[in-house]
Amino acid sequence: MLKKEQVMKNTSVFVCKVLLFVVLCALVFLPCGCGRQLGETKAEASRRHKRVLRINHQEMMEDIDRVFLLDKPSKLTDKRIP
Repeated sequence: MLKKEQVMKNTSVFVCKVLLFVVLCALVFLPCGCGRQLGETKAEASRRHKRVLRINHQEMMEDIDRVFLLDKPSKLTDKRIP
């Protein structure tokens, strides 16, 4: 019975150490994340936002054209082909 209790104690200590390590790593790496662009001015951010919106709008219009089959010229004709 003592051996089982010792194993449980060692396991719980290990789990606590791993959780503490994960929390400390998160606290260290969270403030210096990859997504932040240091040194970006408000004007640059505004231009980036406008560009992203413009590209998203263009892609959405291309998708809509593709759905309604407006992306390619029609092969239908009013002339009769023999």
